[in-house]
Amino acid sequence: MTPRNDTTEVTAAGIARLAGVGRAAVSNWRRRHGDFPKPVGGTETSPSFALAQVEHWLRAQGKLVEVPLRERVWQQLAGHPAGPVTALLHTGCALLLLRDRPTDWLAVSAVSDERMAQLLPDALDETVAMRFGVRRRRAVRVPTAAELLPSVPLLRGAAELASELGAKQTYEFLLGRQTDANPRQYTLTPTGPAELMARIAGSAAAAGSAAGTGPARTVLDPACGTGALLRAVPPRPDQYLYGQDSSPELAALTALRLALHSDATVRTMAADTLRADAYDDRKAEAVLCHPPFNERNWGHDELAYDPRWEYGFPARSESELAWVQHALARLVDGGTAVLLMPPAAASRRSGRRIRADLLRRGALRAVIALPAGAAPPYNLPLHIWVLRKPGPAARPAPELLLVEAGGVLAADGRDKQLWPAVQDAVLDAWEHVERHGTLDERPGTARSVPVLELLGDEVDLAPARHLPPPTAAGDGTELLTVRYGLGEALRRAADLAPPPDDLTPAGTEGIPRPPLTTVGELARAGALTLHTGTGEGPGGTPVLTDHDVLTGAAPSGTAHEGVNSSDDVESVRTAPGDVVVPVFGGGTAARVIDEATAGAALGRGLALLRPDPAALDPWFLAGFLRGTANHRQASSYASTSARLDVRRLQLPRLPLAGQRGYSERFRRLAAFEDTVRHAALLGDRLVRGMHDGLTEGTLPHGGA
Repeated sequence: MTPRNDTTEVTAAGIARLAGVGRAAVSNWRRRHGDFPKPVGGTETSPSFALAQVEHWLRAQGKLVEVPLRERVWQQLAGHPAGPVTALLHTGCALLLLRDRPTDWLAVSAVSDERMAQLLPDALDETVAMRFGVRRRRAVRVPTAAELLPSVPLLRGAAELASELGAKQTYEFLLGRQTDANPRQYTLTPTGPAELMARIAGSAAAAGSAAGTGPARTVLDPACGTGALLRAVPPRPDQYLYGQDSSPELAALTALRLALHSDATVRTMAADTLRADAYDDRKAEAVLCHPPFNERNWGHDELAYDPRWEYGFPARSESELAWVQHALARLVDGGTAVLLMPPAAASRRSGRRIRADLLRRGALRAVIALPAGAAPPYNLPLHIWVLRKPGPAARPAPELLLVEAGGVLAADGRDKQLWPAVQDAVLDAWEHVERHGTLDERPGTARSVPVLELLGDEVDLAPARHLPPPTAAGDGTELLTVRYGLGEALRRAADLAPPPDDLTPAGTEGIPRPPLTTVGELARAGALTLHTGTGEGPGGTPVLTDHDVLTGAAPSGTAHEGVNSSDDVESVRTAPGDVVVPVFGGGTAARVIDEATAGAALGRGLALLRPDPAALDPWFLAGFLRGTANHRQASSYASTSARLDVRRLQLPRLPLAGQRGYSERFRRLAAFEDTVRHAALLGDRLVRGMHDGLTEGTLPHGGA
């Protein structure tokens, strides 16, 4: 067992996670139970409590059997006295020692906590020096014995967790929890776009445009953040991964993450990239970058005569074009840079001269528009720019590849199920251009545009401005199919609509209403079990998200890679008959899981209720959980957001036979709702197709 750390503190949110309840329930416990543990830290509005005392109280109340190992380790990290980032750095160093030199880890961990803290610095220093180079230039600083002493229980717990998940997966889990808990502190590149960017760069190297015949041997990310782009790079022998970030903590976290992920040589530096480039003497075969957007203070005044501005001095408002030119400056001749860019960078007037020079000299090879929601900021359809460093004898490319990936199957960037189709469409177009130099027009998706056609007054490179519309209107054949489908959906909706008799108020005077019970009471009685979603499971497992529940969509998320313990209680899988409820947002929704949705991991922000079929009908349960008044009395509000305390939701106390009538009505309402939703989607497609057909002249307009 992991030694107990009585100094670890936990917030009310952490207590709610431990017990599988909402924060409102924790507040109620504090008010109603005089023996609830007293705060030991934090502030008056956000107190913290001793984890050991909280565990003891929860067990005494029958609200907790055992804290899962992953949850214990996370709470130790989140409650670390030096902060979670410092705790992550200490943990990453220890996991690297465990991975690379397991016998040394066994030796230093087989002693008391105090002695372990004294032995660790020397062992860690040897391991870190072996992976990251000499102390003077490396980003990872080995902590002292005094700094490590509060971390020792955490490190022991992390090592125990690594015996189940592996060192890499353990670090990925803890880093993912930290970024999920503090999304505003990090600029994250989701897995889908990161893998797509890395594969574009890799295919360019494989095509012989860089110095190798396979994945790039040297790859640089000058704004590495938490290392998502470098982590997505396909491995190859003798590979070098370079990263730089203005935050020393992020540079160190990235180094540890990459070292645990692969055997590549890893070097990261902490400095402002544009003002203090740490790699000005080094060239890479590939550069991957998700630069900060819309920065005004990027060094415009200090860097006016910098040699990197080979294609023009960027305006103060064009920080992204400074990053583009920095990436080109760090490439070998023929090397490829792939950057994630805001869509405005393709069309702002202040950047048109630089865009024009990038085109004339053949440096810019492709602009790819991603679906909105693919990466933060999620309301924008971000672009991927693919660039190549022209060599002395290079001939300018006569065409620019433009891709509108949002048009692939009407892709929504939030729908991870569609990412394979998006990625395949983009890579197919890019690799075709790499092989043949051009691409036949693919309406609505891709086109090779002559550079001369783009060199107008605006030099507008937004793909949507230059691509013909998809052939949805065509000769009307597809629209006829949509029209027939809409007619069928409307007829089915009319058949499923509640009949007038069901909408006439019934006389209920003198009829006693059944007594009410709550979800919490049913859980304590064993009539159902309650689970909280984490979005975790084996890598690639579909995840049911709150968006899916609200829209009736198929599971669109993907589980964190490497969390593969199917027996762990945090990896909650849906089963037929489960009822899933979103706990945020203030809306009323409850979804009964069917065979098609079963097996998905339960996403964050969702509660799963698993009724005992001998006591509760799932449709009866889901129907009453959706009541507006029910949600109102069970919700707590903070500012404009609401959180649902699922345990406070009420439903009538009825025997199974008495639930059947409600169940059938609720089931029919759900079918009606699904049909109306489907009809709305078909109607939207028909309207858009008609507009496109009429405006493009592919449908008759009815005039003379």
